[in-house]
Amino acid sequence: MDANIRVRIKHTLGHFTLDVDLNLPASGIIAITGPSGSGKTTLLRCIAGLEQAQGDDNCISFADQIWLQGSKQSIKTEQRPLAYVFQESSLLPHLTVAENIDYAAKRSRRRNCEPLGAQARAHIIKLLDITALLAQSPEQLSGGERQRVALARALIANPQVLLLDEPLSALDMERKQEILPYLEEVGKVFSGPILYVSHAMDEIARLADHLVILQAGRVLDEGPLASTLMRVHKPIIWGDDVMSVLQGQVALRDEDFYLTRIDVDGSPFWLRGLDKSLATEQRIQVLARDISVAVAEPGPSSIVNCIVCDLESIFPPERGEVLLRLRLPRSEQRLLASITAKSLQQLALIEGQTLWAQIKSVALLK
Repeated sequence: MDANIRVRIKHTLGHFTLDVDLNLPASGIIAITGPSGSGKTTLLRCIAGLEQAQGDDNCISFADQIWLQGSKQSIKTEQRPLAYVFQESSLLPHLTVAENIDYAAKRSRRRNCEPLGAQARAHIIKLLDITALLAQSPEQLSGGERQRVALARALIANPQVLLLDEPLSALDMERKQEILPYLEEVGKVFSGPILYVSHAMDEIARLADHLVILQAGRVLDEGPLASTLMRVHKPIIWGDDVMSVLQGQVALRDEDFYLTRIDVDGSPFWLRGLDKSLATEQRIQVLARDISVAVAEPGPSSIVNCIVCDLESIFPPERGEVLLRLRLPRSEQRLLASITAKSLQQLALIEGQTLWAQIKSVALLK
């Protein structure tokens, strides 16, 4: 049996049915997203065993362990080698931060997990910057601090699978931006798969390696993040948040103009700032609404990024907007551009045409 997470579930709750068949990677951050009520949390709770799925064909397995077969739990919820971080941190209020961590570490052996040793534990505490919080009680912490403690508690228990159920949804924007870098670091140090439920595309674009999209209890699409974001249903789901995620390398730092150039398979993308070291791999995000297209090479402009590309696909109009899928030269990576239906007609665009994509803004991700 492979090391992937295999989830085949048909589970009915009232008028809602979750019906999914997934074979998910054994590592990296797997984002599970979709509209409200699409079954994101129900899927996570079924994997954890908190929802008892009924049906002869149901199966949940990880590596060489069968967690659920039919309607029978082969491995009980409390014995599954996983940790679950909820929207609210669920820390025990009568214990200090250190005592909360100790309590979770002791209980982890029931889940067939061996808690981290002193050195690894100290590394996690340092990584999540909670050393100064150890003697405090949960009520003394901010929302962001509580979630960092919850993450530390989960990691120190040393699970094989980490489940995160919208861990930032209860935080304001400032606290959310504060904790996102810590989640990035967790993704780097955790060797197993992280299933991350969220409806926030900014979080998903920054953190995820793999994407699962649910709609009405079914899998609408799934696959590697960048390629899954390219598919036609995105404008219906995301509206103004249609985006492309590209992988490149830091090629140049222009200190005179405070700019960094990221090369994506030979195409240069300029960004403000000098934070990144040369030759490092870098993920960038481009919003579809930030791209305009021209049928001839534009003249001098204040827009720094102008990329030659081929018009691969024109998606049907939605409320007067048209989505274009653009292929970068000598690359398998794509850009999505949003233009008006009127512009499409005026420019007489056809698939296969060479275009110049003018990009107003490019954002660094990870």
